[in-house]
Amino acid sequence: MTHQPFSTTLPHGTTTVGQLIHSATQRLEQAQVGFGHGTQNAQQEATWLILWSLGHPLDSALGTEENSIENHPVTPDQQAQAATLIEERIRTRKPAAYLTNEAWLMGVPFYVDERAIVPRSFIAELLADGSIDGWLSDTTRNVLDLCTGNGSLACLAAMAYPDIHVTGADISPDALAVARINVEKHQLQERITLVHSDGLAQTPGPWDLILCNPPYVNSTSMDQLPSEYRAEPALALAGGSDGMDFIRQLLRDASACMTENAVLVLEIGNERPFFEAAFPSLPVFWLDTSAGEDAVLLITRQALIKTA
Repeated sequence: MTHQPFSTTLPHGTTTVGQLIHSATQRLEQAQVGFGHGTQNAQQEATWLILWSLGHPLDSALGTEENSIENHPVTPDQQAQAATLIEERIRTRKPAAYLTNEAWLMGVPFYVDERAIVPRSFIAELLADGSIDGWLSDTTRNVLDLCTGNGSLACLAAMAYPDIHVTGADISPDALAVARINVEKHQLQERITLVHSDGLAQTPGPWDLILCNPPYVNSTSMDQLPSEYRAEPALALAGGSDGMDFIRQLLRDASACMTENAVLVLEIGNERPFFEAAFPSLPVFWLDTSAGEDAVLLITRQALIKTA
């Protein structure tokens, strides 16, 4: 953060929100904490934690204007509370979302705790910007969010397409308990059903659309993950030696659970080389996200049948 001058109308020695964020940014940088769970750098992380600790909305306007939240004074008690949260972030190396029990995806807040992975799927962008709409039709009604985790993609899909019903499935009962909190939080109980399922075993469909952000991290990468990622359930991350264990089973089973013109939208993160090595003859469509064109792909049912 570029340090901006603060309001001269404040009493001498008064600490402001902006100063608190600035000092917290420096502290996080010095401690070399890891990012990637909703923030990309120390300034973003400090802003999130400080605003949350002070009870301000995370979208509060910051700036140099006289009435900016950045220029609001903070009491010594508030400073101490914020400092405690920053030090907990450093000491535990837990993602900020686990400390605040809140994560935002496409501007929508979701509850999260250590029972579920912190939501950050690039599929959320595709739901929000309509990138996959051309693959759907007016008969698209039944949508499966496989490996639903805290239920964020299921909720975002239901919000994006008001005429569909979504089933969120996960192998983890703990994750499903978190997902239930979010379904109720966004009052989507009539639109979303949660199911305990090992892959597609308890979700026969047939589905018009399958969304899946599965465990895909290869074993070498798992061994090198920063502490923040190790705080998450390994079940939601580890995909075997090449990251493709879950995906192999999924692609074997999916066509039998899909309607004729259904598609599967699959996130694989940084594992495109492993995916292409595992499925060299499978025709797929790579979708553009903020991470580029290597993180999310789309597969038609016809492609799955032809390469089965």
